[in-house]
Amino acid sequence: MTTVTDDTATDGTDTDDTDTGEAAERAAAADKAATLIESLPWLKTFHDRIIVVKFGGNAMVSEDLQRTFAEDIVYLRYAGLRPVVVHGGGPQISAMLDRLGIESEFRGGFRVTTPEAMDVVRMVLTGQINRDIVSNINKHGPLAAGLSGEDAGLFQGRKRGAVVDGAEVDLGLVGDVIGVNPEGVLAQLDAGRIPVVSSIAPDIDDPGQALNVNADAAAAALAVALGAAKLVILTDVAGLYSDWPNRDSLLSKITAPELRELLPSLESGMIPKMAACLDAVDGGVPKAAIIDGRVAHSILLEVFTQSGIGTEVVPA
Repeated sequence: MTTVTDDTATDGTDTDDTDTGEAAERAAAADKAATLIESLPWLKTFHDRIIVVKFGGNAMVSEDLQRTFAEDIVYLRYAGLRPVVVHGGGPQISAMLDRLGIESEFRGGFRVTTPEAMDVVRMVLTGQINRDIVSNINKHGPLAAGLSGEDAGLFQGRKRGAVVDGAEVDLGLVGDVIGVNPEGVLAQLDAGRIPVVSSIAPDIDDPGQALNVNADAAAAALAVALGAAKLVILTDVAGLYSDWPNRDSLLSKITAPELRELLPSLESGMIPKMAACLDAVDGGVPKAAIIDGRVAHSILLEVFTQSGIGTEVVPA
């Protein structure tokens, strides 16, 4: 008697389809494993090292990007790194000043900051944005601690002016970070916390007076003072272009001497960010990068992949 076999599985599923599905699952699993293995050298390089991340741009106003930013920072912490967040908040400050009917003026790329405006800067940076970042991180556990640059003299600032059309302009309560006392941040790191720092500095010549300081420059100064392994600055562009707007001129890496030569020719909005990267590398930070904060999980892509995302600045 001849036995006829059916190549269809008893559950009605074609065997070939089952094999194809299993092969696809194995391929997907292999891809995930390859991604994890790619991160291994960077996990070793950055283990127990400090990384300073400057949070800014569209990532600050998109709820989805705020969420993925917090996830990235928490991931860094649980992966054995010691992340520190520094933030500004220019758009939110402008919105609050408009809401309160307080005139806001920019001269030479800086916000002219009156005492009345400075009260709003402090309220928005420390009372609103800082708390929101801390809250988003702490959804994953009691990890983040909010700090102001005023706390225990974390930052020291000095008033600055600007030159507009060849004339010196008074910017009010605007300053440069000229010193950093990192002990408060180090204490939080040693306690296993993630410090979140707002970019305000007491005036070194009048410590009771707060100054509005550039968050990129503040992040660079803090990275140097902490001996950080890397500075990462979130932006709203894919990286540094050597010949903007030619999008084929995107640079994945640039040395400090090359950047120093290119800096004067950059767009005005890019100069403070690249100057901060240059200051960090000149101050001993091994690497600094600007990355596209509009891309979800861009921090993980920058830190844990070979190619990174954005432009990395390295010493000569």
